[in-house]
Amino acid sequence: MRSSEIVVGLDIGTTKIVAIVGRRNEFGKIEILGMGKSESYGVARGVVQNIDKTVEAIRVAVTEAETKSGVDIKTVNVGIAGQHIKSNQHRGIKTRVSAEDEISQNDIDALIDDMFKLVMQPGEEIIHVVPQEYIIDNESGIKNPIGMAGIRLEANFHIITGQIAAARNIYKCVHKANLEVSGLTLEPLASADAVLSDEEKEAGVVLVDIGGGTTDIAIFQDGIIRHTAVIPFGGNIITEDIKEGCTIIKNQAELLKIKFGSALASENQENEIVSIPGLRGRAHKEISVRNLSAIIQARMEEIIEHVYYEIKNSGYEKKLIAGIVVTGGGAQLKHVPQLVEYITGMDTRIGYPNEHLAKGSEAVTSPMFATSVGLVMKGLEALDKQNKKNGTIKETTQGKIKGHSKDKSGGFFDKLKSFFDEDSAQN
Repeated sequence: MRSSEIVVGLDIGTTKIVAIVGRRNEFGKIEILGMGKSESYGVARGVVQNIDKTVEAIRVAVTEAETKSGVDIKTVNVGIAGQHIKSNQHRGIKTRVSAEDEISQNDIDALIDDMFKLVMQPGEEIIHVVPQEYIIDNESGIKNPIGMAGIRLEANFHIITGQIAAARNIYKCVHKANLEVSGLTLEPLASADAVLSDEEKEAGVVLVDIGGGTTDIAIFQDGIIRHTAVIPFGGNIITEDIKEGCTIIKNQAELLKIKFGSALASENQENEIVSIPGLRGRAHKEISVRNLSAIIQARMEEIIEHVYYEIKNSGYEKKLIAGIVVTGGGAQLKHVPQLVEYITGMDTRIGYPNEHLAKGSEAVTSPMFATSVGLVMKGLEALDKQNKKNGTIKETTQGKIKGHSKDKSGGFFDKLKSFFDEDSAQN
């Protein structure tokens, strides 16, 4: 097996760092060869705050993945998240020379390249430019304009931006762990690939990825991403609430949340009690499971209210037939779908990343691995694009892309690369 067919996804999260080694089998499913996981101490709310601790955690996860898969890991596909991620809409226009010539992929590439030249706030850079729809000579709603004729080519774009400093720190950590970055992907987009079906994206769906430090939202409609947002709350803040509310230490609060936590207090009996050992010979502490769930429910309601605000803000609230899909570590709390349905009135299910996985990949079917599996899928997608470009895979006419023909997380990615190349040249 050529090593180029094997892809590694590296999810640098607030609570955990996960490295997953995978490849595509003959049935098009993803076969997981190995997985490594470590505690994440250097990341807060999706942003690196301690380089050394993060590097150490990356090394631990990668070494474990190497041992389990028997693969020597050199390059990784990394996810980027954090509350610095923003999104907005923009329209691009290109006036063509001749109405007789067909619109080609080059015209689309030029239009998208123009979007990457938009002036951003200081310190911000464009990560992804996603075409929504094309307009040719005022004829709107065109999904794929290639082969059509027209003078004025316009497009509506969804533009995702992030802080270059935050991305630079992620890049630096991976570099210091002696790894190369093959691609940088927005984490909600990776999670969406892993847990959503094409039918759901077509019908209209909200992906809610509840992580440790942040909750990521991605709204799809008509098969296109329409809105992205990051809420600076996640599972960790629930643990903090339990710690404060029950006056116990953080480790106990986390264990309580995982074993007995529920997002609906009314689902627990009044007389259910959990006994927690006291510190250093102190008396045991008794905690009511219903009170525990009331603390969790209060914070979960706040997170869901923020999510619902973003859904209404996107303007797609009435067009989301497939409702909400909740994934990430926070989706493992009991009764989360019921609470989300109660607050938003929308159908809700838990998103498991097992639809695209081959048999024998049970170790990563939990919602907490959705991003990592998605990063492997994004890496394989980028490989296919590269192979098409090199002519290894023949591109069919149907296979033409309505986005950029090259991987244009490029603008952002190239700046990072050149920054580190200059750095290493100086040293």
